[in-house]
Amino acid sequence: MADENVRATAPEATATSESTAAPAPAETPATARPPRAGGRPGGPGGRERKYFRRKKVCKFCVEKIQAIDYKDYRLLGQFVAESGKIVPRRLTGVCTPHQRRLSVAIKQARNIALLPFGARA
Repeated sequence: MADENVRATAPEATATSESTAAPAPAETPATARPPRAGGRPGGPGGRERKYFRRKKVCKFCVEKIQAIDYKDYRLLGQFVAESGKIVPRRLTGVCTPHQRRLSVAIKQARNIALLPFGARA
């Protein structure tokens, strides 16, 4: 009888070890993913938040600044990052015509050393 019990349990033990291994690809679809844990807005496990982002407005249009002067380095410095790069429109909210004039003025100010070309060492 001891041999029968060993034989009966031996195949079951191998069956459970096979079932704990990775499932066959046919059982699980390739596109199925487990749900994420955490509080990502709009995602599973998180509550949905309503974001209110103010529309960015052009500083030059609001203050009615017609001419962007290359000598006004304080104004131009607001649109230059610490690394020395010109900050893009999508971050500053400046309209297209003013961004073009602004980049020209920044380049002129760089050439006469009012603004740095690169990061400060």
